Amino acid sequence: MAVIRALALAILSSFFSVAAGQLRPLPAAAAHGGLPVDLFSLSIASKLRTDHNSTAKASTDFGQMVKAAPAAVLHPSTPADIAALIRSSAASPAPFPAAPRGQGHSWRGQALAAGGVVVDMRALGRRARINVSAAAGEEPYVDAGGEQLWIDVLHAALKHGLAPRAWTDYLRLTVGGTLSNAGIGGQAFRYGPQIANVHELDVVTGTGEMVTCSRDKNADLFFAALGGLGQFGVITRARIRLERAPKRVRWVRLAYSDVVSFTKDQELLISNRASEAGFDYVEGQVQLNRSFAEGPKSTPFFSGGDMTRLAGFASRTGASAIYYIEAAIKWMYCWSLSFEPGFVFTKDVTYVQFLDRVRQEEQVLRDANPAGIILMYPMNKDRWDDRMTAVTAGGEDDDDGVFYAVGMLWSALSAGDVERLERQNEAVLGFCDEADIGCKQYLPHFTSQDGWRGHFGAKWERLVELKAKYDPHAILSPGQRIFASRAEKAGIASS
Repeated sequence: MAVIRALALAILSSFFSVAAGQLRPLPAAAAHGGLPVDLFSLSIASKLRTDHNSTAKASTDFGQMVKAAPAAVLHPSTPADIAALIRSSAASPAPFPAAPRGQGHSWRGQALAAGGVVVDMRALGRRARINVSAAAGEEPYVDAGGEQLWIDVLHAALKHGLAPRAWTDYLRLTVGGTLSNAGIGGQAFRYGPQIANVHELDVVTGTGEMVTCSRDKNADLFFAALGGLGQFGVITRARIRLERAPKRVRWVRLAYSDVVSFTKDQELLISNRASEAGFDYVEGQVQLNRSFAEGPKSTPFFSGGDMTRLAGFASRTGASAIYYIEAAIKWMYCWSLSFEPGFVFTKDVTYVQFLDRVRQEEQVLRDANPAGIILMYPMNKDRWDDRMTAVTAGGEDDDDGVFYAVGMLWSALSAGDVERLERQNEAVLGFCDEADIGCKQYLPHFTSQDGWRGHFGAKWERLVELKAKYDPHAILSPGQRIFASRAEKAGIASS
């Protein structure tokens, strides 16, 4: 069944959460009773903020589902400041936790450091840290600070007629933030996620060492940091592959009432047979019928008239949802696709308008009741480098190497909504487990190390070795509770 196949190949169960109302305190990260006095005698002392206003802003993240107050916030001027902070922690009898924070778009504590120090990465961006190399005869690339926003990387590259090959849908995210997770978008079927398009990294490890790494130099750290959820180092620079950028694209949405035809066409469009058919971006969307009544009456893509036609189409077919293939194409050639006749919607836009389209959608949703949609990105498994920390669903022999990244973009408007949506997420995971359907969470969250061990599977033991090598005191990004700190280990051993 196509529905089962779509779920079976999913990499995530809920990769984006907008929740408000209920804040759940995390337990204290360490029992050291405060930061070491020696920290405030270092050269970075003037860049540490301990006032309530600063620590309160760094106490929660975009998901607003957990709260963990740091003892201080560091505003670094250079990566060396971050290294000095971490060395101070590593040298302390009671190492304190530290977590880099860019835009704070994490949702389960990756950017939080209870009782420790949150590193405000945005402070590094006060000086331009984006440099494009476009020398004749050489492959172009951009060096971007980990704190830089992808939208700014895009504009800098476009001055040379270039752009990165892989994107996330939302560009107001930091380079280091998305590379620490994977970076998924509609180009991943062809080029892989963002982490597959990185040549080199500068990383500050959990021992305070500043390391440059690549596939050929300090490769174990390079592959660990990419998709590593901030566990092995703070990404302070990334060298990212560029290619020639189009000036304009044809933005297309094709509507379906049948999930079988929808997924079949998605997989056709990402297949080798269709790789030269002009489709540069392929993504699927599922719009529940209730959104026509509860959601906005028009969007930056669909006019009010379009929405009325689609609502009528859903009512006439009796479908519980409308499915869309969203694509950017070089020319209008749709192979033998099975979309609903007469329900092809196109817009001719600039490349920037297409890549930054979610910014416009965001503005609409802020002024309307966000009913929520489901995203379905079809992926080719061979575009993911298994040496990297990020994991994908299924084994090497699964079908034809296709899996889906499925994102349920629900919004919680009250504390009660949070519990209800979490139960629904758990039900999805439970269904996959009971039906023996391969499923991995993207932006994962587990409450025990056993959960993390199951998530990483065969990679787990190697990750434990890398953690011991690059962050032996478990200083970095403790909010996810993947690895226990030294104080926590001591408490476990004595209990």
